[in-house]
Amino acid sequence: MKSRPKLSHHRPRVLFKRRTMPSSSRPAGVNGRRIVVLDDVYEQFTSSHSPEGVSSLPMVPDLFTSLPLIRDVLETETSRVQDETVEACLPFLTNEDDSFTYNENGVPRLDRQRHIKFLHSSLGQLPGRFVAVDAARPWFLYWCLSGLKLLGEDISPYRSRVIETALSMQNSTGGFGGGNGQLSHLATTYAVVLALALVGGEDAYEAIDRRALWRWLCSLKQPDGGFQVCLGGEEDIRGGYCAAVIISLLNIPLDLTPESPAWREDSPTLFSGLAEYVGRCQTFEGGISAHPDSEAHGAYAFCALGCLSILGDPGEMIPTYLDVPRLIAWLSSRQHAPEAGFSGRTNKLVDGCYSHWVGGCWPLVEACLSSSGRYGSKTRLPPSTTSLFSREGLIRYILCCCQDQSKRGGLRDKPGKASDQYHSCYVLSGLSSAQHKWQLAPSWNGELEKVWTVSPYRDEPQIFDERDRLLPVHPVYVIPQSSQESIRDYFLAKQGFQ
Repeated sequence: MKSRPKLSHHRPRVLFKRRTMPSSSRPAGVNGRRIVVLDDVYEQFTSSHSPEGVSSLPMVPDLFTSLPLIRDVLETETSRVQDETVEACLPFLTNEDDSFTYNENGVPRLDRQRHIKFLHSSLGQLPGRFVAVDAARPWFLYWCLSGLKLLGEDISPYRSRVIETALSMQNSTGGFGGGNGQLSHLATTYAVVLALALVGGEDAYEAIDRRALWRWLCSLKQPDGGFQVCLGGEEDIRGGYCAAVIISLLNIPLDLTPESPAWREDSPTLFSGLAEYVGRCQTFEGGISAHPDSEAHGAYAFCALGCLSILGDPGEMIPTYLDVPRLIAWLSSRQHAPEAGFSGRTNKLVDGCYSHWVGGCWPLVEACLSSSGRYGSKTRLPPSTTSLFSREGLIRYILCCCQDQSKRGGLRDKPGKASDQYHSCYVLSGLSSAQHKWQLAPSWNGELEKVWTVSPYRDEPQIFDERDRLLPVHPVYVIPQSSQESIRDYFLAKQGFQ
């Protein structure tokens, strides 16, 4: 294996030195302009990435194989860890890692069978150390079942076990806890509902006590429009998104009980004020925080966009309650180069799970911009060959850097990390989102409404092999579209709590 490029920490006496780069050594994209570079970075760039020294395949763009042209000489713990991350990723992105066989686009195959084996094993008997995450058992069900479904596996053999486990976690007062006898929580209830939706079938759907669940949701609804995640717990945007998913999938009545903290004589509903609460969570950066006046985070951006997309047409709801240009600027700045994956917060490292939490925001933003609503009539998407983010880069990061090539299998945060169930689910979800084009299109079914439609991304360069395409994951509910439609249609056909 060739030696990987090293990032120097030498500090020159001057902060920046201006240099006009001769055309013979000018990297792609500079276009002869006078640019600001550091002496040491410039020397490494021209020595490590000259035509004679390039080790990557010629079709891999320089963006994913080159060190940053501009670097701050101020060295901090953050900058050191960032340098280490770049050094760990480059051998995978430049085809220097021996673990993969790369296709003609410099991208490895999806090791489908190895990942399937990992997820199946995670639904069996787990080692004793997993006692520490006992309250996350619903999440393990969702993460593993969703990953297997996206990979094309038949998960129906798990149906009876999932139903039995779900019933053991359901409380008579409504909702699901992390285990038997544990307090009901919106996050674990969300995970159980999605797990039951994934295995599907009437017996799975009917395992949910919707009447008790409705009363419990009413008890969590707050006067300012948001939801507590559990009785007496914190109120944040996760609660709003999880509640919106549960209510819309299960066709829960929106009426509030008189015992609800949010009940008033003017008859507010479970959704009253929720969009306004989401809007108050946008920060000065443009991102979305857990609750007003907190730090912006990629996962909360997805929760905000998903919540608003359930409450109404994204083209109307998102620009009404969020500053879309600032949000796009913040989301765009989460994608790194050369790694090309996403980070979750400002000044943080790339992480495979944000392939969904940030990458999954883009279909919702694009639906907002392309809608005929308030925003779509004034704003046009870029040409169809150009996404709002580097779709190619994200796919490269996932397939090159996020596959655990040990006997373990599964998907991971980044090179040097071990795979786990959480990252396996959300890395696969992000890959599916990047592989498919989602649009809101009118559909007539008794009344004119818009429905999500999906197609392969044919109008942009496809760098992965077609046999590595995953099932489409719904852009709002983060389960395959067929699973979302089945549970939603089942409960839409029911009257009240029958």
